[in-house]
Amino acid sequence: MEAYLDNSATTRCLESVRDVVVKTMMEDYGNPSSRHRKGLEAERYLRDAREKIARTLKVSEKEIFFTSGGTESDNWALIGGAMANRRAGNHIITTAVEHAAVIQPLMYLEEQGFRVTYLAADRYGRVSLKDLQEAVCEDTILVSTMYVNNELGALEPVEEIGRFLNEKYPRILYHVDGIQAYGKYRIFPKKLGIDLLSVSGHKIHGPKGTGFLYVNEKAKIRPLLLGGGQQRGMRSGTDNVPGAAGLGVAAQEAYRDFEEKRAHLLKLKSYFMEEAGKLPDVVLNSLPGEEGAPHIVSISFRGVRAEVLLHALEDKGIYTSSGSACSSNKKLPVSSVLKEIGLPKDLLDATLRFSFSTFTTEEELAYTVKALGELLPVLRKYTRH
Repeated sequence: MEAYLDNSATTRCLESVRDVVVKTMMEDYGNPSSRHRKGLEAERYLRDAREKIARTLKVSEKEIFFTSGGTESDNWALIGGAMANRRAGNHIITTAVEHAAVIQPLMYLEEQGFRVTYLAADRYGRVSLKDLQEAVCEDTILVSTMYVNNELGALEPVEEIGRFLNEKYPRILYHVDGIQAYGKYRIFPKKLGIDLLSVSGHKIHGPKGTGFLYVNEKAKIRPLLLGGGQQRGMRSGTDNVPGAAGLGVAAQEAYRDFEEKRAHLLKLKSYFMEEAGKLPDVVLNSLPGEEGAPHIVSISFRGVRAEVLLHALEDKGIYTSSGSACSSNKKLPVSSVLKEIGLPKDLLDATLRFSFSTFTTEEELAYTVKALGELLPVLRKYTRH
């Protein structure tokens, strides 16, 4: 049996996504900037994809901008948002458990003279609304938090933060990294007070190298890419029609039969946490049920190195990860997120992330728990020697 449990790293493309990508590559391959029929056909694919995505968020299609993925969307939101509002202040607030696609742009902005406050997280990776409220000052121009933590599945208080900022500090931009949340939650930026929302296509069964940034029409943000003036001058470069078309289909499908898909994920999560929790010397780092995301479970296995266990599971056809898979470094670095939540030192290098999709079955999880039960005693014995 094969059990792919690394869906927070990437997902398998839907057949409907594949079909539209191939069609726009092989048949309707025009450049949407061209004024002939082929170009107009390509432009219709872009318009259709924007409309599909906008409907899932209940926003205007004019507020959707296609990008090359979550990393670009995060970079653009942060750097473009900060630079556009620099005259109003130089203070930014974020969390200490953000993805590198947020942390590193903020480090760059610090080099440019901006001041960044990193909010501490609790044992499960959640930040406090009170801490954020106390961090806001007259120079604050931007707040950035993830919706779902990619390693732990922790939910950040997005609704509460959005409400607070909207009521008390409407001038402050609120950016949300929704890369692990889109498709798993109904996200309505206007209702939640979100000004900028980053999403990645390959986390929702879309093509790799695709994503979008929602930009509230009232938000001030500068473009990062200049050139041909595509996407109303906000994101220049020849439009990736196959990617956008595939992303639009993936977005539409993510919210088709949404409640059933979500219930399936929650059932898988509850089963896996209960069964894996019975294994000796394991620590569950994710909150159960709807307290955390429905598709992510982080588990520490005392006495076993994560890399050793990862490859032992791989030998049995089980694919998982040690945390974020968005690094080109093939060695497994100690996670800054796990450090931040205060995980004991002996567990920092003994933690794996299991992440599910609608394709995941309970049989695959039962197979995984059985494999863990067989492997852990052997690997622990080997480690002791």
